[in-house]
Amino acid sequence: MDLIELSTRLRERATRAKRITAIYWHRNRRLFSWMGIAVVALATLGGFYSQQEEEIQPGIALSSFPVTIPTMGWGFALDTLQVRESLIANGESLSDLLSAHQLDGDRAYQLITNAGEVFDLRTMRAGKPIVALSKDSTQAIDYLVYEPSAYEYIVFELKDDLSVWKTEREVSTQTQVAAGIIEGSLWNAMIDRGYSFELTSKMEDALQWSIDFHHLQKDEEFRLVYEQDYIEGEPVAVGQVIAAEYRTADTVFHSIFFDNGATEETGYYDLTGKPMNAGFLRAPVKYARISSYYNLNRLHPVLKCRRPHFGTDYAAPYGTPIIAVGNGVVTRAGYTKGNGNFVKIRHNETHETQYLHMQKFAAGIKVGTQVHQGQVIGYVGSTGLATGPHVCFRFWQNGKQVNHLKLRFPPAKPLADTLMPKFEAIRDALLPQLKAAQPVKIDREEVVETPEGEAADLDPAEEVETNNT
Repeated sequence: MDLIELSTRLRERATRAKRITAIYWHRNRRLFSWMGIAVVALATLGGFYSQQEEEIQPGIALSSFPVTIPTMGWGFALDTLQVRESLIANGESLSDLLSAHQLDGDRAYQLITNAGEVFDLRTMRAGKPIVALSKDSTQAIDYLVYEPSAYEYIVFELKDDLSVWKTEREVSTQTQVAAGIIEGSLWNAMIDRGYSFELTSKMEDALQWSIDFHHLQKDEEFRLVYEQDYIEGEPVAVGQVIAAEYRTADTVFHSIFFDNGATEETGYYDLTGKPMNAGFLRAPVKYARISSYYNLNRLHPVLKCRRPHFGTDYAAPYGTPIIAVGNGVVTRAGYTKGNGNFVKIRHNETHETQYLHMQKFAAGIKVGTQVHQGQVIGYVGSTGLATGPHVCFRFWQNGKQVNHLKLRFPPAKPLADTLMPKFEAIRDALLPQLKAAQPVKIDREEVVETPEGEAADLDPAEEVETNNT
């Protein structure tokens, strides 16, 4: 049997199968919905072919023919399209992109109008890919695709009715564990074990009220239970750290995430239901180190005389975000010769904080602005009398500057009795998972590659400043 005859017989059997399906529907149309018919049709075809496929030719079955699965992307069969990817240039707008693809002014205006109803065009960023799809390489572009993030994409139809639509990708979440032993720094302990920078940050968020991450000791241990997001089987982002444990030589700290919806109770708690947030964060920057402590008799590095240093200096690269250590209102945001760009925040009747030598303020930070704990208020710089990039952090208590590292605040109010059963059920389910995460020490000499983008060890940034407030 040649291929032509084989093809003819296949078409005949497909036609016969359709007739069988039609007869079956006519006799049972009152019993089945259209979805049921689809199932019956598939079953009929499958059964017919399974009974007949060996009759085509001895040794040749229908299943022997290859089935080509199309490559899908953004809802399109990419094998049928011409695909070209480029990066959005600095200053390039959607209007520029449409003009580059020969869309005339009136249609471009209509498409931009349609797009504005789907997403904020101002969020399109330089450096992100823009993908052009066309059915014919000799013709104009049919679609443009832009991905604001791994979680969604925007399709612009440049032909027909100039439609624009946003599609959110399906996300699956898995609970995973992580564990490690501090040999040098937290960064090395995480990266050497293959954990991401993002997970390191989320771990600090969970334990920031209890652990001073600038003074970790060798052989301390951590365990984490966290959520990992996947799209199409690929990891895309770390979700919530839902349980954390940190062991020092003499203390074990636990942090359990309690989700009570959009209420003030949602947050991290210890094992007894007391909030981890005791009022203030331990530091105004992450991944920094203390380069100069609060010292009332410090030898000034430049003036070579002893004078008080009323703050704590955290050395960090230019542009590192500076965060508010507590909720409050901005009382000062400006510049002085000694302090450079600085922000001062009143948190309550007793406490104030100040952040000096900023490169610049964060958007919206001005006198009277209400800020929340962890909000970015500026970026590390060396403005004013400073010799290197750092933030001088100052803490007031009852109008007097004090060493915040020695302060101990009273515990916050615990969860209400009515919420404790819910919290305890969550806690009791997470503790065995934490216990199962076993830290293993890694020999640093066996680590060959240095992770790309690892933070360099900074030289101490000694400041030269006045005691301006």
